[in-house]
Amino acid sequence: QVQLVESGGGLVQPGGSLSVSCVASGDISRINTVGWYRQAPGQQREQVAGITKGGSTNYADSVKGRFTISRDNAKNTVYLQMNSLKPEDTAVYYCYTYVWRASARYDYWGQGTQVTVSS
Repeated sequence: QVQLVESGGGLVQPGGSLSVSCVASGDISRINTVGWYRQAPGQQREQVAGITKGGSTNYADSVKGRFTISRDNAKNTVYLQMNSLKPEDTAVYYCYTYVWRASARYDYWGQGTQVTVSS
């Protein structure tokens, strides 16, 4: 089992910055890729960014140049630094990972943290 706990969400004005964190615990030795997803009201959940254990990253086009994903493997923590925030970035942000055990894939999600961008 893997547990993911997000923190750091909140209310920020347009153009502002916010950082959210995701701490993993449990069977973390099997974790490679960790991703951030978000879901706005009435919208489908979408991937925002992802990072591998080796540090390779990918971003949704909508956040490229504004968001930065990073990880501290020693602290079992993945961060998402969000700059130049827009109202359309308002959503619940979820941390996600998966592990393989005996040829089966297991997906894990955090509980989510609310990010609201509003004046």
